[in-house]
Amino acid sequence: MSRFIRELYKDFKSYTPGEQPKDRKYLKLNTNESPFPPAPAVYQAMRDADMEQMRLYPDPTGRKLKVKMAELYEVQPENVFLSNGSDDILNFAFMAWNDTNDSIVIPDVTYSFYEVVAHLHEIKYEIKPLRDDLTVDLEGYVGIGKNIVLPNPNAPTGIALTRAHIEELVRSNPDNVVIIDEAYAGFGAESAIPLTRKYDNLLVVQTFSKSRSFAGGRLGFAVGDAALIEDLTKMQYSTNPYAVNAMSLILAEAAVDAEDYYQENLQRIIEARDYAADKLNALGFDVLPSQANFLYMKLDGFGGRELYEKLKERGVLVRHFAKPRIDDYIRVTIGTKEQMDELVEVIKAVLGDKQHEGFRLITSYKISKS
Repeated sequence: MSRFIRELYKDFKSYTPGEQPKDRKYLKLNTNESPFPPAPAVYQAMRDADMEQMRLYPDPTGRKLKVKMAELYEVQPENVFLSNGSDDILNFAFMAWNDTNDSIVIPDVTYSFYEVVAHLHEIKYEIKPLRDDLTVDLEGYVGIGKNIVLPNPNAPTGIALTRAHIEELVRSNPDNVVIIDEAYAGFGAESAIPLTRKYDNLLVVQTFSKSRSFAGGRLGFAVGDAALIEDLTKMQYSTNPYAVNAMSLILAEAAVDAEDYYQENLQRIIEARDYAADKLNALGFDVLPSQANFLYMKLDGFGGRELYEKLKERGVLVRHFAKPRIDDYIRVTIGTKEQMDELVEVIKAVLGDKQHEGFRLITSYKISKS
């Protein structure tokens, strides 16, 4: 870092995105991208795009896309906010509603970006531990009287709360904003978007990255009361008013029109997830019940880091988080059934190596004692 950086940021730990190595061909199961391409209509929209218009700035309101999304989610365009990925929206939300002398409540095992953003803006935060089974302790949030951010399903566990649970949080904290991060919406969990029509203190954040195969397009959206959307817009226009590029707006409109295509893909991913969970359980893994497009799991006799490294050596990328309580776990993105079969075969080979190494050590010990 330079000698000019602010004192606040000298020891600042930024968020670490999932690795994207290019040194070889990998089975890439580490960043929760969709294994399926965008809809054919999205390809056609790209071919039909008027490239001459790229010399102009995009519509900062994204009005045409908002109208389509409002119709899809049965809200008004004024209840929809667009930005450059859901993380961008979370950043604006932390900026807008958390004074430095207030605290926002965050789970202890969750998306690490929340703590990074809190540190970035010098916002105090309170950590609420998950239960021993890594589920959210709902009672710890009910009536707490503080702003709350919760991913649903949680990341990296994949475990979800019901819409009724979310409503209890929102209703019991009427003077605080409850932010529900639904980055993994669509893979089995109930969305809280319908509740935004009833409560003015609920913001639901989603992304096009996973469920709409659009991670490279960088587009996130939020749904909430019109006053909340105004707050976010104020933050956005004060930092990057043209947050969503023109091509992403065009392609996203086509994606919304192709909802049936994406719903079919979501079902295929859910089926592959359940299929993989059964296979991995049969190998002895402790697999958490997931309603996301990934599985979180551990295996007795293996540390999470060790398993991550062994899989990478064999060309499979997964994610490991070196944190208390979850250091033994790895997170595996759900691909196609064929990719899940490939993963299982690689894991079998890793387990075979482990057994062979154990046998070799025992044999060497016996020989040395004889």
